[in-house]
Amino acid sequence: MKLRLPKKLQTLSWFAIAVIICLCCNLTVNAQPKFEFRAVWIATVENIDWPSKRTLSVEQQKAEFIRILDLHQRNGMNAIIMQVRPTADAFYSSALEPWSEYLTGTQGKPPTPFYDPLQFMIEATHQRGMEFHAWLNPYRAVFNVSKSSVAPTHITKVHPDWFITFEGKKYFDPGEPEVLKHVARVVKDIVSRYDVDAIHMDDYFYPYRVPGKDFPDQKNYAKYPRGLNKDDWRRSNCDSIIKLLHETIRNERPTVKFGISPFGVWRNSSKDPMGSNTKAGQTNYDDLYADILLWMREGWIDYVVPQLYWETGHKLCDYETLTQWWAEHSYGKHVYIGHGIYRAGTTSTWKDSNEIPKQINIARNTPNVHGSAYFSSKTFEKNPMGWNDSLQQVYYRYPSLVPPMPWIDSVPPPAPHLQQPKEKHLTATGVTIKGTVNDTTEQVVCKLVLYYNDDLSSLYRTPRTIKVINDNQKEVDISLIFEQLPASWERCFIATTIVDIENNESAPSNTIQLIKTDKGWSLAKNK
Repeated sequence: MKLRLPKKLQTLSWFAIAVIICLCCNLTVNAQPKFEFRAVWIATVENIDWPSKRTLSVEQQKAEFIRILDLHQRNGMNAIIMQVRPTADAFYSSALEPWSEYLTGTQGKPPTPFYDPLQFMIEATHQRGMEFHAWLNPYRAVFNVSKSSVAPTHITKVHPDWFITFEGKKYFDPGEPEVLKHVARVVKDIVSRYDVDAIHMDDYFYPYRVPGKDFPDQKNYAKYPRGLNKDDWRRSNCDSIIKLLHETIRNERPTVKFGISPFGVWRNSSKDPMGSNTKAGQTNYDDLYADILLWMREGWIDYVVPQLYWETGHKLCDYETLTQWWAEHSYGKHVYIGHGIYRAGTTSTWKDSNEIPKQINIARNTPNVHGSAYFSSKTFEKNPMGWNDSLQQVYYRYPSLVPPMPWIDSVPPPAPHLQQPKEKHLTATGVTIKGTVNDTTEQVVCKLVLYYNDDLSSLYRTPRTIKVINDNQKEVDISLIFEQLPASWERCFIATTIVDIENNESAPSNTIQLIKTDKGWSLAKNK
């Protein structure tokens, strides 16, 4: 027998449960990682995320991008993965590839009035303290051969012998040596002219298999076999471009990261004892010819974001199983988990508001996992399952620092100094303190991090505020609002650190202590 409550009581009971859940979550919010990558993919191909239409004016494009950035900043993200080269075209001024049709409606047509979208996007992203990862599709050249706008200057027109048409799309032939050189030139051009934090490539290496059809690359296999069977030859082609791009980035700007977001399964254990306990229909190694583990083991890439777009408990590809597998095969590089938030509402599991929170908790509790990325941006605009609220109020309530990569740089900047605030800086509502940045000849200082806690031993566990430091800025005002402090606190310790552009954190500053009195908060006297 089921007990049915009146509707009014049902509403009240569910509200009470929600409050209890929120309170419980808030008790553990300080357990969120101090260092955690939190990113969103922003896709431009077919105008998935931005710009929403090919007919937007320049001002509309800019306003729309700012709105997207602000949404993700509110949600606690510290990076975006922005698609800037979807089909051998460009969302930036390039002498190598034409302007994207997804920007202006016609490939090769620049924005009017002219602006450089990539420069604009990087500056807007960095102003919000977020990293900018430039996302390039490696081999796709024409998305739809019957509908896509293709400029006369497009590389498929200039060098048609470099390309293969397959299932209505044009692809660079990975077996053509000139293709490697061209893609390397594109990457070098971006890295040398734009202040990107990373180069990012997705899962589209060789095309996904189509039953009964094989990718028609026999010509170059016959020409350059290198003594390999067809499958190993294809993998070797992908290995070669990743190695070349790694070398290109390191030679041009050694601090720029290189990351890959592969399909979620490397190999099934039925094919390889090293593989995951999954039953994926296609895999990176056997079907896309992308040997991700080799690239990580050799140090050719700095991070991997496997696209684990399955739910927890999936019969063929369980999210938790795959998270654990990738973490165990990180080879000392960073692993960020790709979440399929776009699947919200598509199945009974994805109608469960606990699915994404569950996935975040699994990732956080798995050693060697350093964060998350979400596909894709547009889904967040609908706040599916209330997940924006979950991020803002619980899981990403406080900011996190992007994890540093010691193999790129491990030298921390010098510690900042906090100036003792004067009485006029201490009001009934809050306190303003000046943080002084020390000489940073060797490091490019990027952010100042504010910490406060009532327990000195726990002071540096959770960043409370992160402020961007402008070029040559020596002093930064940081404010603490007393309403943000728990009513139970009797004292408050305050300190700061600074973070350089490679995400290395300095030693802590001196500590300032406030005490609560009958009249409010006041400065503790130095002994």
